[in-house]
Amino acid sequence: MINPVNNLQSTNMLEKYRRQRQKLLSDQSNKSLTNNIKTSIFYVNDYHGKAMNMERTVTASNEFDKYVSSEEVDKLKLSSGDILLGENPQVNHVAATFLKLIGVSASAVGNHECDMKSSIFKTIIPEFSFKLLACNLKPVNNQNPLAQKVEKSIIEEHNGHKYGIIGVLPTDLLSRVKYGKVLQDQQIDPVSIEETIKDIQTEVNKLKSQGVNKIILLSHSGYGYDRKIARETDGVDIILGGHSHNLIEGIKEGENLLYSKSGEPVVITQAGRDGKNFGILNLEFDENGIIKKVQNNVATTRKFTRNVFARHIFEKILGKPEVIGEIRTAPPVLTNDLIQPNPLAYYGLDAIRERTGADIAIVGAANIRGYVEKGKIDTRTIEEISPFKNKILKINYTEKEIVDALKFGAKSFVNRNNKPGIMYVSGMKYTISQNGQIYDLKYINKNGIEEDINIVNPRKDKIYSVAINDYYSSGNDDLAMLNKIDQATARYDYDLNECIEYKIKNTNGPVDMVDDGRIRIVD
Repeated sequence: MINPVNNLQSTNMLEKYRRQRQKLLSDQSNKSLTNNIKTSIFYVNDYHGKAMNMERTVTASNEFDKYVSSEEVDKLKLSSGDILLGENPQVNHVAATFLKLIGVSASAVGNHECDMKSSIFKTIIPEFSFKLLACNLKPVNNQNPLAQKVEKSIIEEHNGHKYGIIGVLPTDLLSRVKYGKVLQDQQIDPVSIEETIKDIQTEVNKLKSQGVNKIILLSHSGYGYDRKIARETDGVDIILGGHSHNLIEGIKEGENLLYSKSGEPVVITQAGRDGKNFGILNLEFDENGIIKKVQNNVATTRKFTRNVFARHIFEKILGKPEVIGEIRTAPPVLTNDLIQPNPLAYYGLDAIRERTGADIAIVGAANIRGYVEKGKIDTRTIEEISPFKNKILKINYTEKEIVDALKFGAKSFVNRNNKPGIMYVSGMKYTISQNGQIYDLKYINKNGIEEDINIVNPRKDKIYSVAINDYYSSGNDDLAMLNKIDQATARYDYDLNECIEYKIKNTNGPVDMVDDGRIRIVD
C-alpha cells in the first residue's frame, strides 16, 4: 500500500528557518505540534500521452486512495503539465481521461498542451475534468480557446483547510511547440522568467488576501527556474515542477528544499518524464501555513500493474494493439534518456535511412521516449517510442550544418538539465567526451565505407541528403542550423514509429536491438 503519511523527514531539516522565526513565534513556543495540518499530494508531470504508464499510474492512484490514515490527512492530486501531447485527438482524449480517472483537480499548462492548433485544442476542452492553470499566460487574442479555458489560480478546501493552487506555463514556450509561429502570431505573447515571477507574486498576494496561507505552484518552467522562483518570491510553499524532466528524489536542503525571500521553506519536486515515475509529497503545516515536516516519495510506475479498467477504456479510444513481431535482444532502460547511447534510437534511425534512401538520418534524443522489452512487440509499444507524430522529410545539409548540430547536442553533457539532448544518427559515428566535446566523426556510406569528417573545419561545399523530422528541421530546441524545412527535397507521410513498425514487419525472425558503438561516451 502507498501510505500518504509515513516517516516524515525530521523537522531538524527546517531548523534554519525555525531559528530565524524563533523570536517571532516565542509566544507560541509552548503550543503542541499535534494541531499541525497534515497534507499528502499525489503528483504527476510530463506523461506525454504515454498510455501504458498512465494505466500503471491509475493502479498506484487507487492504492493511494485506499489508504486510510489514523490521523486526518488532506489529500490532493495535481499535475504540472505535458500530460496531453500534440495533435492526435485520440492520444489527448486518453490523457484527459487519465487525469479524470486518477482525480487530478488542476494542471499547469505545459508546452505540449499548446502543441496543437486552436481548432484541435477546442475539441479537447469538453474532456477536461480539471482546471488548467497559468498565471503568466499572455494571450494576444482573448477569443482563442486556450485563453478562454485557462485560469490563473484556484482555491481548494480539504477538511476545512484552504490551499491556493497557481499554475505557470514555460517561458520558452514558443521554441518548444510544433506550431510556435501560430502561437506567436495569433495566441500568446512571449513571457520572461522575470515577468513570470512578478505574475506569481501577484497571484500569491491575492490568495493571501483571501485568507489562504498554504500555496502550491504547478510549474512547467523547469528545475532551474523553479529554484529561482523559490528564492525570489514570498508565500509559495510547494513547487510541483515539470518541463526539464528532472527526477528529484527525497528532500535535500539546498537542492529541493530552499528558502523564500522572507526565509520560509519552499519544497520543489519533479518526477522525470514519460510517466516512468510519479510522486507523493507528504507534509505538515503549522497554523500559519509554514512547512514543519516533509517527505518526498518517488515511485516507478513499472512496479505497478496496468489497470484493467483504464486499459479497456484506452483500447476503446486508441484501438486494440496488434502484435507485429518479436524482440530477441532488447536494450536496457536508460537512466538518462538525453545523454546515453540508445540502441532503440539507432534501430529507428536505420529504419528511416533505409526507407528514405537518405545518406544520413538524424533525430534528437528528446524525441525518443519509449522502450521495448524482450518478447512479443505490439503497435501500442511502437506508438509510444516517439509519440509526437513528427513527419519525416529529406533535406540537403552541408557538412558544417550537420557538425554544428552534433556539437550543439553534445553540449547537453554540460548544459542545465542535459538539454536539448544528444543527436542520434544513422550513417555516421562519433565520440563525445564528458565535457561535451565531439571528435572522431565519420560518415559511413551505403557500402559501409567510413570517411573522416574534419570536426574543426567541416566543409561548407560538401552536401549530404539527410532524413530528419519536421520538428528538428524547423530549428526547434534552438537548433537553428537545421532550420531548412522550407528547402525539403522530399516529404513523407510517415514518422519514426511507422518506420520502426515497417522494418520489424519486414524482418524475417526475431529482432535484435544492440549498441553498435556508433556513439561512444568517454571521460
